[in-house]
Amino acid sequence: MNGILMYLPHLAALLCCLSVYAACAQTGAAAMHRCTQDGKISYTDQPCPQGAQTTTLAVPPAPPANPASAADLARQAALADQLRQQREKRAAREEREEQRASHAARQYREKCARLQRAQRWAAEDASHAPVAQREAAQLKANRAAQTLAQECAR
Repeated sequence: MNGILMYLPHLAALLCCLSVYAACAQTGAAAMHRCTQDGKISYTDQPCPQGAQTTTLAVPPAPPANPASAADLARQAALADQLRQQREKRAAREEREEQRASHAARQYREKCARLQRAQRWAAEDASHAPVAQREAAQLKANRAAQTLAQECAR
């Protein structure tokens, strides 16, 4: 007798689970009620209150599970994962290309700023140079302007 009492809580839990399962199974096939009261329509799984116009709607049972759909779902999940990985790789590649382009543009701007500065300084030197050195300074300023125009053509 003591052995049976030891399993009683387990049997009670099993019985409870089975009753909940049976109730859920019945709920899926239960009828729905369309209640019309004072011009308002509501849907419920409970009978309509008194004074309401009732229309009972039959709910068809759920179709049985298709074994091919589980395989199709797994195939689609694998495809979605593959597409996600491709998208992440493409985004990483585009990010690297954008960083390279940004770096190159920054280097170009810095180079042009250096050349502009050198051209401006050469022009200032030419304007303040003594008469004997003015021709050489002017030549240097012209070359700096040509280098700027050639390297940083706009």
